[in-house]
Amino acid sequence: MKRTTFASAQDVEQAFYEALERADLDTMMEVWADDEEVVCIHPSGPRLAGYERVRENWAQIFASPQRLQVRTSDLSVVQGMMFAIHNLLENITVVGEPRARPPVAVTNVYVRTSSGWRMLVHHASHAPGAPPEPAAEGPKILH
Repeated sequence: MKRTTFASAQDVEQAFYEALERADLDTMMEVWADDEEVVCIHPSGPRLAGYERVRENWAQIFASPQRLQVRTSDLSVVQGMMFAIHNLLENITVVGEPRARPPVAVTNVYVRTSSGWRMLVHHASHAPGAPPEPAAEGPKILH
């Protein structure tokens, strides 16, 4: 049973990035759903499915002496009563490195559980270059 109750998907996301910056495994795993369907994909990494595989991977990452600073931007949110999908950019700097790395495109999926909101999916991909300019308003065609 999880100790922390997150009142919103935004609260989970904030805790996720705080745990990432502090390399805090216990806090990181508090944000994840206790579910074998959880999935974590890091840039150029394999698909990690299941709570234990996700935990083992974060433990390996946090064992590194490198510490990260993460600023998020360009947040887009789709939310329903029981789920939330956040699409955003992570702007990552490795502490001690002189320059920031290229942004990482991220999709985080959250689900409302009996013990509050939890992360179900974290999918991060390399996102080289600047985001494209929005297209001029015109007719919307669905296909």
